[in-house]
Amino acid sequence: MTATLAHVVHAEWTKFRTVRGWVIGMVVAALMPVLFALLVGVSSDQKGSPPVPIGPGGEPVTDSFYFVHQPLTGNGSITVSVSALRSTIPERPGDLRPGTVPWAKAGIIIKESTRQGSPYAAIMVTGSHGVRMQDNYVNDTAGLPGPVSAASVRRLRLDRSGEVITGYASADGTRWTKVGTVRVRGLGPTAQGGLFVASPPSVDGMGTRGSVSTAVFGDLRIRGRWAGAGAGAGGDWTGDQVGAESPSFSGYPRNTSGSFTGAGSDGSFTVTGAGDIAPAVRDTLPTGGTLGEILTGTFAALIVVIVVGALFITTEYRKNLIHVTLAAGPGRSRVLVAKALVLGGVTFAAGFAGAAVAVPLGERLARANGVYIFPVASSAELRVELGIAALLATASVLALCVGTVFRHSAGAVTTVFVAIVLPHLLIAIPFMPASVSNWLARVTPGAAFAVQQTLVPYHQVTSNYTPYYGYYPLAPWAGFAVLAGYAVASLAAAALLLRRRDA
Repeated sequence: MTATLAHVVHAEWTKFRTVRGWVIGMVVAALMPVLFALLVGVSSDQKGSPPVPIGPGGEPVTDSFYFVHQPLTGNGSITVSVSALRSTIPERPGDLRPGTVPWAKAGIIIKESTRQGSPYAAIMVTGSHGVRMQDNYVNDTAGLPGPVSAASVRRLRLDRSGEVITGYASADGTRWTKVGTVRVRGLGPTAQGGLFVASPPSVDGMGTRGSVSTAVFGDLRIRGRWAGAGAGAGGDWTGDQVGAESPSFSGYPRNTSGSFTGAGSDGSFTVTGAGDIAPAVRDTLPTGGTLGEILTGTFAALIVVIVVGALFITTEYRKNLIHVTLAAGPGRSRVLVAKALVLGGVTFAAGFAGAAVAVPLGERLARANGVYIFPVASSAELRVELGIAALLATASVLALCVGTVFRHSAGAVTTVFVAIVLPHLLIAIPFMPASVSNWLARVTPGAAFAVQQTLVPYHQVTSNYTPYYGYYPLAPWAGFAVLAGYAVASLAAAALLLRRRDA
């Protein structure tokens, strides 16, 4: 049986390579990702844009907030109470209205410096997520739940011992709960510590709008070698807007800016700020790009392989050669499997060759034009290239099977186009509702485009986590498995019809 199948595979391979149009089609499919990567890289121009802040782990970050600070040399602690956190969101230019910004932040922070991307640890109250302890942008730990108010004050404390920082929270100032302990490498002997307020953009049905938040602090206490320790809480505090020139800076609504007042003997402060201190995500980094954008040529290659896949079987029906093919083979299903193996193998090779050239070429050209490319590990980059090849190969096999069912190239190509290409086109519409985009990316064969995903969604960052921005609801290989499931079902249906119908 193995030898017989090998003979059929060899016959189908000979048939494929002798038809010039099919071979040219596969060459074109391999070239499409490369040509589009060249076009995307050359046409991109972000030269002169401010550099993207990079966090301690090498990831892009948003690092913009209002910071009331002074130096802390060596070990020490800072304690404060927060009795209010109010946010405003512009409904129209110049028209600020009260609103809720779920991840608005107000608390205390110890940071290596005011340089964007520098390591830090912070404990804070938030608009809707209670007390949190966060460090180095990507790490987040939940503390006491509930919103802050004059009737529900939250006390916060950070203790520094070398590189180890411990955060505590209390509802009454007597019973303290440890929220977390983290090691922050690179703080140095002298770090900047103090109060901060951040107010990330509001993301809702009206789009993404900048916001501003104001917090009321009280009973500020410091211990250790602070620059203003000799003068108590009302000592030499400096207010700065960190990252005002960052491309990831959310911006203040019109006629507002960061500020602080207070620094009285009772340790009371009122601080207003905007921006965020968090991992960067795709829609907050306008100068950023992803491998998925570099590989937009995959879409054009997909159309080509769908056409070739359908023609690989429908041509035999059109020229009435299918009976010769079936008569020469020992089994009809085996002929279909042999066609699938040849077509899938050739398409996989063409797709992988195109992706393997397109990715480094597109990255190099985009970076040369000032475009920041979200970092991707070598293993993930290889996964994307293999995933693109597998997507194209499986789509071509699906077209082959649908062509066997329809026996006409136009009907087969149209059906597969509607099943794979149309959902991807709908997902690419920026104003498509997230629920619709995510549904299409879960249940249709277009879910396989998840193999391009390299971005990580963060629960502590409100954003448009949709396929349009490169965030798919399924893991890369899970999305591919959806397409593979359709292909396997189509192969079974095609084999059944081939045995019963084509005599």
